[in-house]
Amino acid sequence: MRKLDIFIGFLVGIAANIGGILLYISAFSEMNFDDTLSDAIENDYIGKLIALGAILNFLPFFVFIRKKQIYHARGVILATILTAICIAVFKFL
Repeated sequence: MRKLDIFIGFLVGIAANIGGILLYISAFSEMNFDDTLSDAIENDYIGKLIALGAILNFLPFFVFIRKKQIYHARGVILATILTAICIAVFKFL
């Protein structure tokens, strides 16, 4: 059961990150989603977009903490750590 709770938290963290990226692109980019991602990959700022999307992980993390769902919160932390690893990979490649 605990592994399932961590996995659910992980999926929520990944979904929050993707939602944050979509929210940022829709609010601040003049181009559409595909063009923005293509431009981010070409000009090496995809890591910054991912990091800005990860800010949205604060919301489910603190909701899970407030509801005493510690294992769900751990899953969100794991998703954030995976995000940091992805940012490092994009930065050094």
